[in-house]
Amino acid sequence: MQYDPTFYDGAAAHYRCGRPPYSPQLEALLAEELGLDGSGRLLDVGCGPGVLTVRLAHLFGEAVGLDPDPAMLAEGRRAADERGIANITWVQARAEELPAAAPGPYRLVTFGQSFYWTNEIPVAEAIYDMLEPGGALILVGHQAEGRAVPASPGPPRIPHDEIRELVRKYLGSKRRAGQSTAPVQALSLQDALASSRFGAPRVLFAPGIPDHVQDIDGVLSNYFSMSFAAPHLFGDHIEEFADEVRELLKERSPEGVFWDWPGDTEVMLVRK
Repeated sequence: MQYDPTFYDGAAAHYRCGRPPYSPQLEALLAEELGLDGSGRLLDVGCGPGVLTVRLAHLFGEAVGLDPDPAMLAEGRRAADERGIANITWVQARAEELPAAAPGPYRLVTFGQSFYWTNEIPVAEAIYDMLEPGGALILVGHQAEGRAVPASPGPPRIPHDEIRELVRKYLGSKRRAGQSTAPVQALSLQDALASSRFGAPRVLFAPGIPDHVQDIDGVLSNYFSMSFAAPHLFGDHIEEFADEVRELLKERSPEGVFWDWPGDTEVMLVRK
């Protein structure tokens, strides 16, 4: 896949406050499964604003967050500084520039909803050689399909279908990404890993947050954090789009509070 530096143009400031968080039990799951004890090195590839990097850094002696977008890295640095985390190095590079951009060895390499943006099999092969013996590669994401949906804690659910229709109204029927349209994946994430030396992954789950709620600005930030609805795509019509979304949300919830269920946190795990 050819990298386009505008994939997430303007999205970094919205990412951390808009995206639903991973399970609060993720760290414990990984620590138990991988025997993490505060030693070794972590590499978080396509780290964005450091969502995983910041959460997992304390489980390692050293962490590296790697991303091609300088605005995303700036958000990651800010988040780490706010929490007093000093063991993270931030590297501006693409996954395809590994291993030179961030040489190993690593105990764990993570991708938080970013592996599909890479040339998956060559990248997996490069990471295989960067891992220490017994090291692991994991893909972390949300999975709602086939998972039990909890009851709403009270607020209405985010009207995603109607918001996506507004996105199509402004940006067209083809899903956008940077200056073009969203790429089509030739292989599923599982099949891509299985086609590398790692082989087929194990899939683990950590329970999602059943009562996650967002206000209207949070819902808007969630969409602006996505490549298909990044702020730059709307041009001069961004405020017009935002006003329509706000009006829709006010109609659905006069209190301006919404429940969201992105699913449980899914971990695809392979070892060297």
